[in-house]
Amino acid sequence: MKVIATIAELRAALRIERLNGKTIGLVPTMGYLHIGHMTLVRHSRAASDITVVSIFVNPTQFGPNEDLAAYPRDMAGDLAKLESEGVDYVFTPDVSEVYRPGANTIVENPVLSRVLIGKIRPGHFRGVTTVVTKLFNIVQPDQAFFGEKDYQQLTIIRQMVADLDVPTEITGVATVREADGLACSSRNALLTPSDRKAAVILAKSLAKAEEMVAQGLRSVSAIRNAVRAVLQTEKRGEIESVDVRDARTLDPLSGKFRQPVVILLTVRFGKVRLIDQRVIG
Repeated sequence: MKVIATIAELRAALRIERLNGKTIGLVPTMGYLHIGHMTLVRHSRAASDITVVSIFVNPTQFGPNEDLAAYPRDMAGDLAKLESEGVDYVFTPDVSEVYRPGANTIVENPVLSRVLIGKIRPGHFRGVTTVVTKLFNIVQPDQAFFGEKDYQQLTIIRQMVADLDVPTEITGVATVREADGLACSSRNALLTPSDRKAAVILAKSLAKAEEMVAQGLRSVSAIRNAVRAVLQTEKRGEIESVDVRDARTLDPLSGKFRQPVVILLTVRFGKVRLIDQRVIG
């Protein structure tokens, strides 16, 4: 496994791999890797000749009062995990390598980036799409792998790739969960023991929605209200949003639905914001 910190060195190495006819898979991460990230890596290794993992805590997707400084980091542990998984290249650039002085070009979906999480975190998805575009330009992967837990992010990136004719296939990978149902996230490490125990309420509320749909209920408002009611039973959680949206477009829905829907949750425990989702129907 080669650990590379500069764009020029990574491009040079991958140019040789392409000349040798190798396909390239990319797993973009912000580090502090867990089993969810390793699942993305395994999908990439199964589908690609060469797997590249980026580790970069992207400052442009954090707001002024968000947890950039507190975001957990463990580069040594991350590299050990990636080497054990057989990753070929790890890209570990400094902020100055990714955002050079004077750079002011951005990539943004002005519609999808300003709803849901984008409404709660203004500018967040502008930072995501800009850095992902840069990573795609640097690595030029045949495929890139993203977790479905960040469902809005995955939808926005798929739209971006289609809109900008980026020749990279986007592969979504199902959410990986802890034994008690909590979706794996680097932010889970920031939860207090009491909040960690309480956070399982997200998975329980989504299970309630799935149960209702399995019983034939198709009312958007009834499902949304039932999910919120389950979440409200856990007093440690501060509900920021509960949404039922079209699973393909993220368009808002009302009345009864026939197409697949995605239930999207945002709940804060102390200073830690957690998200979760479930596609149903």
